[in-house]
Amino acid sequence: MKGVHFLISTLAILASATFLVSASDPSSLQDFCVALNDTKSAAVNVDNLLGLNTLGLSLARIDFAPNGLNPPHTHPRATEILVVLEGTLCWFRHIQREWFVFPIGLIHFQLNVGKVNAVAFAGLSSQNPGVITIAKAVFGSQPPINPDVLAKAFQVDDNVVDYLQKQFGTTTISKIQQ
Repeated sequence: MKGVHFLISTLAILASATFLVSASDPSSLQDFCVALNDTKSAAVNVDNLLGLNTLGLSLARIDFAPNGLNPPHTHPRATEILVVLEGTLCWFRHIQREWFVFPIGLIHFQLNVGKVNAVAFAGLSSQNPGVITIAKAVFGSQPPINPDVLAKAFQVDDNVVDYLQKQFGTTTISKIQQ
């Protein structure tokens, strides 16, 4: 009889312990979904589609003219998958007609290498993926990066750095004292 009580007690403890330690992601199901009325916006994230809140994703449609460029950039909080629906896009030296995956933090770009328009959809693994455009971050930073540092880093003349900083509206700062 003691063995039966021990077995029942053990099973009860295990059952309650399993219940207490059971864990999973919170449900992404919500009671409502807010529709997006502004069809002009190509990027869909939690800021303009509240129904994405807690789902951990964002979507974007990108239309490229021939030779159109989505400049080098990175997403600090998301991995991106880009599906090419029409046209031919290139990133780095790879030309692809179907899809790309850009891991979180990887600097990437897309260039339409075709003679016709290209259309792509991007899905990002965050409701707030962020975007850092590299040229703007480097040449348009506030406060500006010292021109001597940029000239040495990119191995270009000071005048090139000056020109690029002016393109981004950066006020140049004094050179490093020799």
